[in-house]
Amino acid sequence: MTRFRRTATAAAALAFTAAATAVLGFAGPASAHVTVNPKEATQGGYARVAFRVPNESDSASTVKLEVVLPENAPLGSVSTMPVPGWTVAVEKRKVDPPIEVHGSPITEAVSKLTWTASGDAGVKPGQFQEFPVSMGPLPQVDSMVFKVLQTYSDGNISRWIDEPAPGAEEPEHPAPVLTLAAAAAAPSGSAAPSAAAVATTGDDDDDEGNGLAVGLGVAGLVAGLAGLVLGGLAFTRTRREPVAKP
Repeated sequence: MTRFRRTATAAAALAFTAAATAVLGFAGPASAHVTVNPKEATQGGYARVAFRVPNESDSASTVKLEVVLPENAPLGSVSTMPVPGWTVAVEKRKVDPPIEVHGSPITEAVSKLTWTASGDAGVKPGQFQEFPVSMGPLPQVDSMVFKVLQTYSDGNISRWIDEPAPGAEEPEHPAPVLTLAAAAAAPSGSAAPSAAAVATTGDDDDDEGNGLAVGLGVAGLVAGLAGLVLGGLAFTRTRREPVAKP
């Protein structure tokens, strides 16, 4: 009986070890990828975002970054912030039908941004670089997917172009996604009195009560002073009158 129990325990331990080895063997470390920061913005507004680019190579530097803007969400305005040691090229495309921005029709929209490092300005191993962009007005869509190509100095290219699927796990090479929230609706109709208004009304009532109390206090003080004056006059008159002799 004891030998059977030992055998079962050893078998269970071997099975657990094999399962753990299999899990650990197939579960590699999650790789860093290009992201857009912040990851959320508001529809109809303007946003300043930055494409954050980590270097995943142990020996090569990132020397070029290509960001493709989504065709289903054209932007009327796209501007880039200078990045030291990098140049940027802007490509545009025709928009049909035109989009309206501040009352004016726009027939062209930026389709691609390409940053290229000059000299020794590439993103080196163990480093990351941000590429800031201002864009807007943001379209009336739930999200914007930016497909990105990251080129290394050894010729390798990381393609961050996989679009996320609802309810699915993150793809192997996910594209940066900017989530857009609907703008808050303006209140309509009459609004309930605000807390400030209620507080102000209460203060007015308190002021009236305080004013009444102050008025009564002043009246009492005047009456007291009048009594002191009359008493003083009576005392002075008494001192001046001659005292009758017995």
